[in-house]
Amino acid sequence: MNEDVLNKVLEAKENRKEVILATQLENGNQLFLNDKKEDGLSSNLKQIASDLIKNKKSGVINIGNNRWFIDISLPSLRLLVVGAVHIAQPLANIASVCEFDITIIDPRSTFATEKRFPNIKVLKDWPSEALNNLVIDDRTAIVTLTHDPKLDDSALEIALKSRAFYIGSLGSSKTHESRKKRLEKSGFTEKQIKKINGPVGIDIRAKSPNEIAVAIMSEIIFTYRS
Repeated sequence: MNEDVLNKVLEAKENRKEVILATQLENGNQLFLNDKKEDGLSSNLKQIASDLIKNKKSGVINIGNNRWFIDISLPSLRLLVVGAVHIAQPLANIASVCEFDITIIDPRSTFATEKRFPNIKVLKDWPSEALNNLVIDDRTAIVTLTHDPKLDDSALEIALKSRAFYIGSLGSSKTHESRKKRLEKSGFTEKQIKKINGPVGIDIRAKSPNEIAVAIMSEIIFTYRS
């Protein structure tokens, strides 16, 4: 991979963009197909590979006597957890095993520590500020766990306007009804508020933090695969 192509791929991955890379199998020549400016070859490759690109599946295409491998790389699945509480610890561990990138968000420095969340990205910003600075795409799940409306609601207001494929919030049914009323007062519609999975997680009668984390992660995976 030449330096120019490598830099473009790394930049796209850094910004959580889909990467479409074409490699000529006969000689290893590579083209980065994300560029808006296209030459004739790039345009032909994208046109012939349109079905692969549409379905986000890698594969081999032919142009004349040449065979090209179209490698389509999507951003990693990601879980943003608001609230560095006790449930967040097993949830982060389970999500990591499921190959999600994890970010913990909590301005309370007592909770948001590297000791409690080793090898996990921790942001100590206010939730709305942190989420506004992140790319929330359709491969991102957001879960709020703090039980504090000041923290959870500020995150949910950003999440509901985003492309996140999953939004969940911890709390009882009564707590969720109160949450819905607050969001309605903030101008959100019933349709928007229905995007929130609350109480969060599949009902498996979970009680312990580990069990609740399993229920939450199960619901996230189910939603993504549905």
